[in-house]
Amino acid sequence: MATETKESFSACVDAGGSALGMPQLCGEWFGNQIVWLVITLVVIYFILSRIALPRIAAVLAERSGTITNDIAAAEDLKQKAVEAEEAYQKALVDARAEANRIVAETKADIQKDLDKAIAEADAEIAARAAEGEKAIAEIREGAKEGAAAVAKDIAKDIVAAVAPGKIDAKSVTAAVTAKMKG
Repeated sequence: MATETKESFSACVDAGGSALGMPQLCGEWFGNQIVWLVITLVVIYFILSRIALPRIAAVLAERSGTITNDIAAAEDLKQKAVEAEEAYQKALVDARAEANRIVAETKADIQKDLDKAIAEADAEIAARAAEGEKAIAEIREGAKEGAAAVAKDIAKDIVAAVAPGKIDAKSVTAAVTAKMKG
């Protein structure tokens, strides 16, 4: 029997006890290898299903929750940004309207002041024009009187030169005055 045992292992083991070729490919050891393969796979399955996979699932669930929360926060921030932009646009429109109102009020005030200044200037110009016309009228009167006096003197001199001795001052004055009246 000892020879049988040696011979049974002779296909996979040589006389010195060393394996011939690859021991995994020896058909006599397949049963033993399959048992250890099944045991190893069951142990790996239980380790993965009880320890590793729950931890991985927890990490994935946490990441999914974080991503969902971040997306929700981003949506909230986006909505707030849209609302802030709308508020900014409304404030900008209101500010422009207020600026236009202030400009219109300022223009009206300036126009009122300008109209008042123009009215005062027109009144002053009219007053000065009246004074000027009065002064011109006085100058005309003075010139007429001066011209009348000069005309009377010249007329007396001419009459005295043409007809000496026949000078009547009253008649010369009356003739010059009548001529000047028209």
